[in-house]
Amino acid sequence: MSSTERNAKGHERSRPKVRSHTQAAPSQRTRAADPARLVAFEVLRAVSGEDAYANLVLPKSIRKHRLDKRDAGFATELAYGALRGQGTYDAILARCVDRPLEKLDPAVLDALRIGAHQLLAMRVPAHAALDQTVGLARAVIGAGPSALINAVLRKVAARDLGEWTALLTEGDTDAIRRAAIEQSHPEWIVRALRQSLVAHGRSVEEINDLLRADNDAPVVNLVALPGLGDLDEARAAGAVDGELVADSALFSAGDVGRLESVRAGTTRVQDAGSQLVARALAELDLDGVTPDEDGVEKWLDMCAGPGGKAALLAALAHEKGAVILANEPAPHRAQLVRQALDAVPGETWNVRTGDGRTVAEDYPETFDRILVDAPCTGLGALRRRPESRWRRQPSDVGELGSLQRELLLSAVDAVKPGGVVAYVTCSPHPAETKAVVADVLRQRNDLELLDAGAALDAVSLTGSLGAGHESTAQLWPHVHQTDAMFLALVRRKI
Repeated sequence: MSSTERNAKGHERSRPKVRSHTQAAPSQRTRAADPARLVAFEVLRAVSGEDAYANLVLPKSIRKHRLDKRDAGFATELAYGALRGQGTYDAILARCVDRPLEKLDPAVLDALRIGAHQLLAMRVPAHAALDQTVGLARAVIGAGPSALINAVLRKVAARDLGEWTALLTEGDTDAIRRAAIEQSHPEWIVRALRQSLVAHGRSVEEINDLLRADNDAPVVNLVALPGLGDLDEARAAGAVDGELVADSALFSAGDVGRLESVRAGTTRVQDAGSQLVARALAELDLDGVTPDEDGVEKWLDMCAGPGGKAALLAALAHEKGAVILANEPAPHRAQLVRQALDAVPGETWNVRTGDGRTVAEDYPETFDRILVDAPCTGLGALRRRPESRWRRQPSDVGELGSLQRELLLSAVDAVKPGGVVAYVTCSPHPAETKAVVADVLRQRNDLELLDAGAALDAVSLTGSLGAGHESTAQLWPHVHQTDAMFLALVRRKI
């Protein structure tokens, strides 16, 4: 058939071109929201609009929309990927929108981020990414915004991610700005992580490896509570044994909540880095500590909520005939701690609801071992909590610093002579790690640092993690495939 036809006057005219999938007539366009994309959109809206945490919102939304395993995996990748890539995607979108992004309806911006991630970082055909994202917008935002979203995403689709980042960084010789765009981190965090690498004895040249590790989807880490749980069910469901720490496994076979052992609390989701620091404290030899009359060691988890490390410590305490007090200031989080500890025999543990800074007033020189898992910026867990990188501000570091020092000072007053305090943060920032410990050591003449790197090696399956530096230890996502956990072991001299 000819591609032309004649009009009434006999002149040839072009036949209308067949519409592409993304240019479909209004009657042909997708009008319903795909459930998996709707889940991802709901997660982004809760995160940006309600300051929610993605890891709490996502499972609820998946269950609400009854996604099967495949769609749940797609929704998870889309939601977390859009959150991780937000900095890069926003820079790209700013080139494609005719107004500042802050002038857009937040729901429209979240839809654009979802579309950008599909187009630039997922194996989704461009026509499907466009059609489904526009259909989602039409269903949940409105017809008007959907037209804008369609136009913007068509501009985004004109280049691949490499071409976009090259365009955005063209001519820029500032390594920090380039890394911020290419690896989707705020500039201040790139700068802080560079400083952190150097402070903990590593090369600044590792920064791009570290930032890329932050953007990798982490595998779910499991721990079977020693003496109480096992990994048989998890292995049968596809888990493989962890290579860093005993009683651990890596699970990538879908919803871990379907495991009965997880529901019972004897197997828990916990990063291997958290497992290592808890075991390092529990297994440390305490020489010269005067035992109580009952001969029972007393342990304290000073900042216990929501209870993950407390549960592992309690199980280890139960094995060793020790007892543990779990302290948490927020009543609702204290209840979460009780729930986490429920799998451990009740004679082993107790929960105190109160400020950790006052523990020493009630329990002076009482405990053999104390864990201070201090509130911090969480810069070491950006791969698991990608929204944190966009919420945190440089001022948070200073504001948390005074609390961290006060908690550590309270702990060294509550520990017995000869006892040990493990100061832990899920952040490698030197202002939250080495500086806090150094300041407390300067204020007291009865404290000394033990070799935290050796303590981690002693409880690791590898026997040589290489995490130690100047008596403290720092784990890294790009080196150990864990969160960036910091550990200092402070001993109170006898």
